[in-house]
This record gives sequence, C-alpha cells and structure tokens, in this order.
Amino acid sequence: MIRIEHLRFGYDGDDVLRLDAFALEPQSNTLIVGPSGCGKTTLLHLIAGLLLPTQGSIVVDGQDLSALSPAARDRFRGRHIGIVLQQFHLLPTLTAMQNLLVAQSIAGLPVDRAAAQAVLDALDVDDRADAYPHQLSVGQQQRVAIARALVNRPKLLLADEPTSNLDDVTCAAVADLLVSATQRHAVSLVVATHDSRLKAKIPRQLALSRQGEGARA
Repeated sequence: MIRIEHLRFGYDGDDVLRLDAFALEPQSNTLIVGPSGCGKTTLLHLIAGLLLPTQGSIVVDGQDLSALSPAARDRFRGRHIGIVLQQFHLLPTLTAMQNLLVAQSIAGLPVDRAAAQAVLDALDVDDRADAYPHQLSVGQQQRVAIARALVNRPKLLLADEPTSNLDDVTCAAVADLLVSATQRHAVSLVVATHDSRLKAKIPRQLALSRQGEGARA
C-alpha cells in the first residue's frame, strides 16, 4: 500500500523530515507519532501527494507520486486516498449529501447518490443527509467528514490529529469509528497524532523525532 525509501523533505537545503524506509501493507493501520514540530503532518501531506519530497520516493498503491503531473496527482488522490483533517473543512453552503457528491465529482467519478447514502448509513448519519454543516453537532460533522473521505472507496485513509482536544470518552469513540470504518471498507489507515491515548486502539507506530529521523516502534 505504502512504500517510502530514502525520503528527505526540506527548504533551502535544510531537512525538515528524514525517513530512510517505511512500508504499510494493504488493510493495515499505523500511527505517526512524535513531539510537536517533528514532521507528522508534513509526512501525512507527502503521503497524500500534497507535497513532494526533496529526495527519495513515496509509492502509494503501486504509484510513485512524484512521477505524476499535478493534475494527475490530484486525480489519483481523489480516487485512491481519503483525507480527514482536524477542522473537517465541510463546504458550508452544501448539505452533508452534497459534500459527498462533490467529492465524487472532483475526483472525476460518476455522481452516485446511492453510494454516498450507503456511506452515510454506515456511519449513522443517514438521517442528516439534507442538513448543512452548521446544523450538525461536532460529532456528526466528523462522521460526515469521514464519510466524504470514504465515499470514493479509497485504498488509503489519512487522518490528521483527529482526537486533539477531545475528552477521553469522545477520543475513544472517534478512534473506534475510524478503525471500524476502515475495516468495514477494507481501507488502510494512517493517523498523525501526538495523542498517546490512540496507542491502545492502533498499536503499530512510526515514531518521528524533531531531528526528522523516523523509526518504526
């Protein structure tokens, strides 16, 4: 699913992130952990193809992301990678259902309302399909954001700090939701987090240091 080799990323000759090797098999889960400033979010963005490495390679589902043009990389991401950001970024003028349908359209896929409804059903927000983001609770917004990330049936789901600032009960619920959703849809899951509470749910970890050197725990 993911193969990273000799990865370097930085600005003006200074490495922000260094990772010699990492591999994630299909339908596997892992946490990217480490202190603030170690490059967790940067690595997530590199895996998503939102950034390109200074050196080395990142292969996702058999595709070297650096070999794609920006437009082709956007299409690949839309069809193969789902992303859940900490702030959700649901489009405020669209309903929950419309947010999912737009994700299909942007990826160049046929608009499939039945498929979108099925994902909302699976995440227990089917009764909120016609609600706008401001009409949803925070928990419902998060479920819709996860549904939007899964609607195109990606092979990989990336989540950036999904449990930051949540209490213990809500943190456990979100972690269970992510793991169960990816298992149900046969998706690999990578979570960038500094939240040690997630380790009980996703034991495998890729630990980064502030020096940018990564090692699998």
